[in-house]
Amino acid sequence: MQALWNKYFIKSRIEKYVYQIIMEWSKHASTNNSEPAKSAMIRVCIFGAGRIGAVHAATAAQHPAVQIKYIVDVCESAAQRLAEPRGAAVTSADEALADAQIDAVIIASSTATHAELIERSARAGKAIFCEKPLDLDLTRAERCRALVEAAGVVCALGFNRRFDAQFAALKEAIDRPAIGRLEMLSITSRDPCPPPIDYVRASGGLFKDMMIHDFDMARWLLGEEPVQIGAVAACHVDPAIAAAGDVDSAVVTLKTATGRLCQISNSRRSGYGYDQRIEALGSQGMVQAGNVPDNQVTISTAQGLRSAGPQHFFLQRYAQAYRCELEHFIDCVQGKTRPLIGAHDGVQALRLACAAGQSLQSGGLIELPPH
Repeated sequence: MQALWNKYFIKSRIEKYVYQIIMEWSKHASTNNSEPAKSAMIRVCIFGAGRIGAVHAATAAQHPAVQIKYIVDVCESAAQRLAEPRGAAVTSADEALADAQIDAVIIASSTATHAELIERSARAGKAIFCEKPLDLDLTRAERCRALVEAAGVVCALGFNRRFDAQFAALKEAIDRPAIGRLEMLSITSRDPCPPPIDYVRASGGLFKDMMIHDFDMARWLLGEEPVQIGAVAACHVDPAIAAAGDVDSAVVTLKTATGRLCQISNSRRSGYGYDQRIEALGSQGMVQAGNVPDNQVTISTAQGLRSAGPQHFFLQRYAQAYRCELEHFIDCVQGKTRPLIGAHDGVQALRLACAAGQSLQSGGLIELPPH
């Protein structure tokens, strides 16, 4: 299983290709933003030299308004590998945050470091982009959000799926509304194989690690906060995951105050590739976003039709989304717009993840207070 997991990361690489920012509604935010745009070079520190840090470093390095000045990582050799090709220096968090020339930070380090680095960066007056989640503990995440809001700094959170072209088009169809009033939403998210068990033990569990993306998508697409949640789950993929106190297969239902329903289906295994689909049913029709295949070639023979399966894993499926979300953050730092996804969204998604865990333990529905 470890070898299969590694194979997907080896095959998953960020392609260099032309892309466009597909979030048209960000223009609306810019019309309400009185802060003048900045024209100076943006100097950035990246925390985390792993695979996600490398993804963001690639995008930042290609941006004409960005200079990567520092890389910070507990593994100095990894930091050096990321820093050298980009002319950056390897340093400590203390030195990077004390540098008045640093305008922004990109936090792509381990989850356990997120809240502290966000808070320290906010106190230092730096603009912040951080990968999800804010933290695994809801109380800690709420404190982090409060500090960021009090500091008044730019803070964007890495729920990159909102920047995916397929899902953005689906959102636009719902809002238009092309299908009438939204009534039911179905979100499917299935990994090709489970992660290593050491990762599972430190991940916070399926709801906080994997489904948290889908909770954010549900809030975004529903346009309303859920008021009720129910969860059922099992271990079908690997008994070691159950031994670690987690699940690998889960279905969660959400209900909003106006009666909109959402079903989220997660699995740590799909034998056919990375399964990412969304379906929205409205009073006058339906809109769907299907899997993105490896290619568009279809072979037709007397035996039937054969086409490519879904892309390998998240680094391929969401390559453009990763680029778009960081482009959006840079626009925010320049004062062109405001973050579409911030600390509040991180807290709300984590709140749903925690409530799903409570529902699973109790075996009943959980009523969610308004927030």
